[in-house]
Amino acid sequence: MNIYDNPSRSDWAELTKRPAKDLTSLRTSVSAIMENVRANGDAAIKELTAKFDGIELQSIQVDQQVIDAAGEKLDPKLREAIRLAKSNIERFHLAQRSRIDEIETMPGVTCWREARPIQKVGLYIPGGTAPLFSTVLMLATPAHIAGCEEVVLCSPPNRETGEIHPAVLYTAGLCGVTKVFRVGGAQAIAAMTYGTESVPSVYKLFGPGNAYVTVAKQLAQLDGLAIDMPAGPSEVLVCADAGAGKEAVAADLLAQAEHGADSQVVLVVGTEEQANTIKQEVDRQLADLPRKEMAGKSIDNSFILVLPERQDQLDYINEYAPEHLILSMAEPRKFAAGIKNAGSIFLGYHTPESVGDYASGTNHTLPTYGYARNYSGVSLDSFVKQITFQELTRAGLEQLGPAVMLMAEAEELVGHGRAVSVRLGQPS
Repeated sequence: MNIYDNPSRSDWAELTKRPAKDLTSLRTSVSAIMENVRANGDAAIKELTAKFDGIELQSIQVDQQVIDAAGEKLDPKLREAIRLAKSNIERFHLAQRSRIDEIETMPGVTCWREARPIQKVGLYIPGGTAPLFSTVLMLATPAHIAGCEEVVLCSPPNRETGEIHPAVLYTAGLCGVTKVFRVGGAQAIAAMTYGTESVPSVYKLFGPGNAYVTVAKQLAQLDGLAIDMPAGPSEVLVCADAGAGKEAVAADLLAQAEHGADSQVVLVVGTEEQANTIKQEVDRQLADLPRKEMAGKSIDNSFILVLPERQDQLDYINEYAPEHLILSMAEPRKFAAGIKNAGSIFLGYHTPESVGDYASGTNHTLPTYGYARNYSGVSLDSFVKQITFQELTRAGLEQLGPAVMLMAEAEELVGHGRAVSVRLGQPS
């Protein structure tokens, strides 16, 4: 990790850049996959699964009996941990239900809005380097609370068995997923976009994935499908004061680095001495990390920033707009009051980012690559639409109608004015 000692603000723009990844070169190949699935359905899925995953599928959909039996293959303590996480995630997202408030904007004119679930949603759960059953918790739980009628899950099959990891299946069953399919990559996104003989099309797509999945979601959006948010590699920024333990800070950085070679971790501290101390600790812990090769590549994309002034630290963080922000400091809430751009914030010495990844209750599907400047993470709101209502009494229309007719006339929209005047018995 390079150390930058109190760089000029004119250099900050360069220090907010993520590892560059040109996805335009993938558009042609991903588009071909999407069109193949659109045209050939299940046959294309089986063909592409054999090509990319090295497994011949007999059946695309996972039988309900297999899902029901998946828990038996897990350690009981893991099942208990998953249920604990689900309980916390459920409690946090249940609190996000919106209240219906009817507002009388003027006498006789009442307006309000009500949430309605998105009827059909698709969840993509990667399975390449790790079985991300935690992402099932984060996506399926709010979908179930929202009342989505159809919750479709796609995840790539194991190369040896052709099955999906039992932890993913167990969590899917626990959280109300309605259908599970053994399909990964761009072909899974295509299947949920266009529908096949087995896989239903959905109205909105959720979930992380590799570059092929990212491009497929972009193409699905061009075809009118909604997606959760733009996605890039996962990232963390840790801002640590002098009281932060070097072991904990280094562990936080490496916890994120082990997500993938293209992940980025950034450390912001007040002194060069602290920067060097934590850098040495990162190297020490990296040496015995099981995923050290992948994490090491991520560390190569990463850096330490020495900013002695708290205001400079705050301003830099807002410019960087991290997906995860760890404030490892004595008064984190006071500092956090100035944060404008972050996906999720972890406060104090005892709050590692990994608790949010799994079980604290907040959602771990968050905006990356600087999108925290203009996107929120996934929440209950992601699975509903808000429909507005208005109701007028005769007296209300008599009060409001003349203004509407005047405005319609000014815009030369005669029909708009007539829709009011005929109700008021006025000549059209």
